[in-house]
Amino acid sequence: MTTLKDAIDARRDALIALTQDLIRIPTLNPPGRHYRDICDYLQARMQPQGWDCELVRAKGTPGDCAEYPRWNIVARHRGAAPGDCVHFNSHHDVVEVGHGWTRDPFGGELDGDRIYGRGACDMKGGLAASIIAAEAFVATHPDYQGRIEISATADEESGGYGGVAYLAQQGAFAHVDHVIIPEPLHKDRICLGHRGVWWAEIETHGRIAHGSMPFLGDCAVRHMGAVLEEMEATLWPLLSGKHTEMPVIPEGARSSTLNINSIHGGAPEQAADFTGLPAPCVPDRCRIVIDRRFLIEEDLAEVKREITALLEKVKAQRPSFNYEIRDLFEVIPSMTDKDAPVVRTTAAAIQRILGREAGYVVSPGTYDQKHIDRIGKLKNCIAYGPGVLDLAHQPDEWIGVTDMLDSAKVMALVLQDLLVTGG
Repeated sequence: MTTLKDAIDARRDALIALTQDLIRIPTLNPPGRHYRDICDYLQARMQPQGWDCELVRAKGTPGDCAEYPRWNIVARHRGAAPGDCVHFNSHHDVVEVGHGWTRDPFGGELDGDRIYGRGACDMKGGLAASIIAAEAFVATHPDYQGRIEISATADEESGGYGGVAYLAQQGAFAHVDHVIIPEPLHKDRICLGHRGVWWAEIETHGRIAHGSMPFLGDCAVRHMGAVLEEMEATLWPLLSGKHTEMPVIPEGARSSTLNINSIHGGAPEQAADFTGLPAPCVPDRCRIVIDRRFLIEEDLAEVKREITALLEKVKAQRPSFNYEIRDLFEVIPSMTDKDAPVVRTTAAAIQRILGREAGYVVSPGTYDQKHIDRIGKLKNCIAYGPGVLDLAHQPDEWIGVTDMLDSAKVMALVLQDLLVTGG
């Protein structure tokens, strides 16, 4: 009798080819290229094998337009009898290529045990592993009980609103019992959740004047400089002293953090081919975007009050200082209990496949678990998949074939434990 492990090992070449094919579809976000192409590819692969495939466009979501529609696919397979529904969710979008590559970013090159390309690690390798795991499981256990779903969704890299958030709003997770998101967090670790995030834009105001007579104006950039100086003096030391019991990795992310995402003041940036000189003006606007990551022990309202208090302190010290704060994006921390069914089952599968106990981690940044938790109202959700997280978004990104095979075996064993009576 063919075992699950044997069935997955027999699909090694299919796993490699699937991963390469997915990498070769350049689903770049922004702006959202080739989303329909990757969904069509997956439908053509899975539908002939008995999967019901639904393509869903997230109309009206951020970025959705006629040129770059936000397409998602949900593939469903029904067992021989009623039972639990296990859902594997992967995002199909990838970030920009960037500089420093020595390989074709969309070549899917196989070199030894590694497949190279943008999205190989984050997270087309995980998507491919979940598909191979499900196919091997169905072939080995055709009379299983319950349902299996595999989704490939849009825009995780830009918030997930054209993907998992939209599906959750449409009730796509109402019938689901267990969710595994194959993000690249190492094959022997279970990610229970993520920190919170608040993005905001802070703008300081001034008054425009001729640059030769700055005393007749009011420099918004200097005002912002005072804000940054106060952050250096008081806010960053305050945040570094806050620590969490969440098992966040890496260690530095177990404290609260703040990143200045961007800064701009004065006249608009000119095109790259502009050869003239800037106009001599005192800038009357300066803006920064802040990226504040906070802990499950912190309250979002208090996080925001810290910034307001800092700005009010600067205002009290600087005549004519005025500012605005605009919320851009916020996510509450999420963490699944270690005793949740999907956590216990995945930990047992890791022990049996890899011969060691699972590690438990929390992500420093958010991913689509936030939408499954907050909108889908499903707590029984984890991230588990192949790949080294540090490779995400890097040049020469790669995924290990052996890691994908091992992770596929873990995922298939989870299906067996949850959907086959007696395991």
